[in-house]
Amino acid sequence: MQSPAPFARIGTRGSPLALAQARLVRSLLATAHAVGEEKIEIVVFSTGGDRSQAANVELSTIGGKGVFTKEIDEALLSGRVDIGVHSSKDVATGLPDGMELAAFLEREDVRDAFLSLGASTIEALPEGARFGTSSIRRSAQALRLRPDLQIVPFRGNVHTRLNKLAEGVADATLLAMAGLNRLGETHRATSVLDPHHFMPAPAQGAIGLAVRSGDKRFLDAVAALDHRPTHRAIVAERTMLAVLDGSCRTPVGALTAWSGETLTLSGEILSLDGQTSFRAEASGTDPQKLGTAVGEELLAKAGPDWLKQWTE
Repeated sequence: MQSPAPFARIGTRGSPLALAQARLVRSLLATAHAVGEEKIEIVVFSTGGDRSQAANVELSTIGGKGVFTKEIDEALLSGRVDIGVHSSKDVATGLPDGMELAAFLEREDVRDAFLSLGASTIEALPEGARFGTSSIRRSAQALRLRPDLQIVPFRGNVHTRLNKLAEGVADATLLAMAGLNRLGETHRATSVLDPHHFMPAPAQGAIGLAVRSGDKRFLDAVAALDHRPTHRAIVAERTMLAVLDGSCRTPVGALTAWSGETLTLSGEILSLDGQTSFRAEASGTDPQKLGTAVGEELLAKAGPDWLKQWTE
């Protein structure tokens, strides 16, 4: 006799943070739909982004953000899983045909945390200190503040990067507060950066749920978990990113606040060395129009000559 089909199959990466996020989604789904957690299967995938971490390969050289989701996307579209669970900042702006980011859990802390064994802030680092990051946004923002820093490639999951810091690979690094909080590692943060001065990545701190387009059963299933203010904010930020053709080669920051139905989106683009940057801000009630307006203002401020650095 065959075992009954699971209520849902969740696709996820295998890092401790990804698994923590998948288990959170499983728990929320089980509660929302009054089913046992054992009826919701978690299916783990090794992605190209995961496999490239040991070699410290830059994401921009192996396909950009989508390398963290490709295998899960393929499994979703082929019907091997029903829901993909993603850190939204890792999801490419252009989704494969046939799937959509249908829901977002309530957003965690959007800020970046500064971690160092010898300094309390970026400003307190010694001259020429080694700053570990493989994020060009974080690199550009740190260099804007401290042009003397040496940027050291620093890929890996949260615990890998914590270990690298302890081993002296770098003098300091930055990690998302959201990941530290979800892993119970909040105490690792030496200090927390002001997001108005050090803008987070677009969609940072939000767990996104991908489903097949038109699959009413699972569209309805994840709708019960959707946090509307977070959803609207992420749509605005991802729309801005799409206008900018944002990729792992483009330092982009975003910060969204809301008051009732009104969103205020701030966006930033930087040169790789952080010495040139442009900001724009707008408020509105339509997140797509808002994201488009901020993205287009940033493009207009930067101008075509400055933007050529991303395409040449």
